[in-house]
Amino acid sequence: MALPLPLGLTHSEVAFLAEMELVTVVPRQRLESIDLLSGKTPPLRPPHRTDLPLWLALLLKKQRRANIVPPPWLHPASLAEIVHRETKVHPSSFSEPMPTSSRARQSQPGYAGRIGGNNNSDNGNGEVILSPPFQSNCTSSAPAGYLPYHWLEVAEALITHAGDDLGGNTSEIRGLLRDLVEVRAAKMRDSAETLGAEGTGGVVSLRGVGAMELAENRGFVLGVVDGVRKIGGAVETARREREEEMDLGGGGYGDGDSDDDMGI
Repeated sequence: MALPLPLGLTHSEVAFLAEMELVTVVPRQRLESIDLLSGKTPPLRPPHRTDLPLWLALLLKKQRRANIVPPPWLHPASLAEIVHRETKVHPSSFSEPMPTSSRARQSQPGYAGRIGGNNNSDNGNGEVILSPPFQSNCTSSAPAGYLPYHWLEVAEALITHAGDDLGGNTSEIRGLLRDLVEVRAAKMRDSAETLGAEGTGGVVSLRGVGAMELAENRGFVLGVVDGVRKIGGAVETARREREEEMDLGGGGYGDGDSDDDMGI
């Protein structure tokens, strides 16, 4: 008998999806285009940089045919800035998500304009809406100071398989990532605890939360939501029972009327 599947995506499934993210590589030798399901990859011509899917970049790195350029947000200075923003500037909310590098708005951090186009698979207004992993959030052109949707999975993959391409800052990067994980995990727990608070309406903003964070905290958050729903149901049932008892008590012989008043 097969065991029931867990709700949502598992850790390995999220890591698998993150391998579709584009990263920048510096090829060591020439390589012609490869036909993939998503289309042809650009040809590799040293020393020109090229954006490739993470899984292919890791394969070429393992074969010593290319080096991976770490994204700007993975540099220690950028991670330290994000940690400062998460702990000091916005201690009760998550940092703003990464905007599209080519459409970033300096006046509105975390927001980006949509790419114009005439594709039929758009939102009906002639604008194509892109989402990870189809944005260049992990390439060398990505802006620093923001975390992409698959930030934790990409960082773990690069540290594990391409640590020599991080400029000798692997230990420092690991420490900053650990601080980010702990701070943001505490915020996720606090957000779940406020679901039952008055005035929230049972809604909590998860803007800026990554894919792995959602997958890891899904069970905890769903458990809190289910508990809040049960408590709310029990309170509502008790309130209705009290109202029914009051109605029965007010409509019987306990209203103070005597037999003479009733004409008996």
